[in-house]
Amino acid sequence: MEPSLIFRILGAIGLIFITAGVLTKNRFHQNIYFIIGGLLLEAYALFLKDVIFVPLQVVFVMAALYELYHLKKKK
Repeated sequence: MEPSLIFRILGAIGLIFITAGVLTKNRFHQNIYFIIGGLLLEAYALFLKDVIFVPLQVVFVMAALYELYHLKKKK
């Protein structure tokens, strides 16, 4: 299988996870979906070597991790 196809598939799966996160009402699960989706899209962005998309995904994943940390801290 061609590497570009593998990374496109990873990106598409990442998009599905982020979409699931948007549709999920549970904030804990929402952040888990955002983190997984963001990391998959980060792999795709790194493959593309996109100077905008790479840092965007880093910030997105870090924000989801930050919120997840604070949600767990509340419990």
